[in-house]
Amino acid sequence: MASWDELPLMYRFSIRAYRWRTVAGAPWATLRVKLTEARVALVTSAGLYRLGVDADFGTREGEDLSARYLPSDTAINALAIGQTSDAFDRGAIIKDKNLALPLDRLHELAAAGEIGAVAPRAVSFNGSLLAPGRFIKQTAPGIVDALRVDEVDAALFVPV
Repeated sequence: MASWDELPLMYRFSIRAYRWRTVAGAPWATLRVKLTEARVALVTSAGLYRLGVDADFGTREGEDLSARYLPSDTAINALAIGQTSDAFDRGAIIKDKNLALPLDRLHELAAAGEIGAVAPRAVSFNGSLLAPGRFIKQTAPGIVDALRVDEVDAALFVPV
C-alpha cells in the first residue's frame, strides 16, 4: 500500500475533500452449520466479468452500480478486470485473478473437506463507487437474493 506522500497530489486532494459515508455497524450472523458443511460464495469488488459473455463495467469511475454473477466453474483466466479506479496497480491481479476472486482456492478447500461446497455463483461488482448509497439500496438487495437462491451459508468478501 502506498504511503500518503507517494500518492499523486490529485488523489491526496480528492481524499481530503471526499464526503465519506458513515454507515452504522452491519449485523453479523452466526454460521448455522459447521464450516465443513457450509456452502460458501465469493463476492469481490474487483469488477471482474467474463469476456464475450458479460457486459464490462464501463469506463467512467463509479458509474456502473450493477453486479455480475459468475458461475463458479468459470476458468479464472477467462475473466477480465473491469474495476474503473486507476488508484491501484492491477499488475498482480492481471497475473493471478485468484487474488481478487480466489475461486481456485475455494474449490481446493471444498476438495479438502475444509468447507462443504462452493456456491454455484460468485458475485462481482465495481468497487469504485461514487454513489455507495444507491448501490446499497439498488444493487445489494439483488445480491442478497441471489445468495439466498443459491442457498449460501457463508460469503467471503474480497475487497479490491
